Amino acid sequence: MRNLILVVALAAVALSAFALQPERPQRLIGRPMDEVIAETLDDFHDAAAKADAARYFGHFTADAVFLGTDPTERWTVEEFRAWASPYFERDSAWTYHAVERHVTLGPCGHAAWFDEVVRNETYGDLRGTGVVVLSEGRWRIAQYNLTFQVPNEVAEGLLELVKRRKAVE
Repeated sequence: MRNLILVVALAAVALSAFALQPERPQRLIGRPMDEVIAETLDDFHDAAAKADAARYFGHFTADAVFLGTDPTERWTVEEFRAWASPYFERDSAWTYHAVERHVTLGPCGHAAWFDEVVRNETYGDLRGTGVVVLSEGRWRIAQYNLTFQVPNEVAEGLLELVKRRKAVE
């Protein structure tokens, strides 16, 4: 009987220690984390489409970085907000819809990385990649990188155009 009590006590301690690890399992509030992260990214894109600056920039961590398509576009959140301000004064800042997305949750369950193909009416399909972290009970973007997808067959010609452009600068 004494051994049974000891086993039950040890099991209770082990289970409670696991339960105290917030968001450690692959689920948050009973839902798969990759689904919650996908909803966060969808809301991020929706906020831009509706020119909702508060909601859009609220998706970033305080120390986040946004990497745009131009080589000069490496912005802190505040720099990005200042650059984007005129766009958010319109009915829509810009519109990207995810058409493909992959999310990988880190082993601790508090960080994940993703890649997505986002579609824009003007630019076509671009690739967005980034890192999200669980902060204050919600997923926030720590880094977002938006790039043009260049097929290998045209890369050489495109690189030649870039080289000529840099030569005249």
